[in-house]
Amino acid sequence: MRNSPNRIVATVFGAVYVFVGLLGFAVTGGVGFIATEGGLLLGIFEVNPLHNVARLLIGAALLIAGFVGVAAAKAVNATVGGAYLLLGIVGFFLAGTSANILALNTADHFLHLASAIVLLGVGLGAERSARVAVA
Repeated sequence: MRNSPNRIVATVFGAVYVFVGLLGFAVTGGVGFIATEGGLLLGIFEVNPLHNVARLLIGAALLIAGFVGVAAAKAVNATVGGAYLLLGIVGFFLAGTSANILALNTADHFLHLASAIVLLGVGLGAERSARVAVA
């Protein structure tokens, strides 16, 4: 199933997250690896080098899963979606504290929540076995 929703979403999200992870290094020169405040990516998303590395790893996992197959894409979409849901919620409480080692800001929280909704929705909802109703 080449046109699987899970494979498409994993591949697209993976490519975007790898690109954004690489782009983040352009704005984090001089920022400490786990600094609680970082550079602004696209003028709104706060990032530090650890945040960039995390995006690269997540993007790579999504890309690889998208190329491997439906089952891998479905599992990685659901897993990353769950992690982003947790990070999106917990992030609101981390901002402004010394525990904010990813230099998260409000824009990041909403991006993580939006990513979670899409990834979880596709990972948990698409490609379910069709059930035939017996009358």
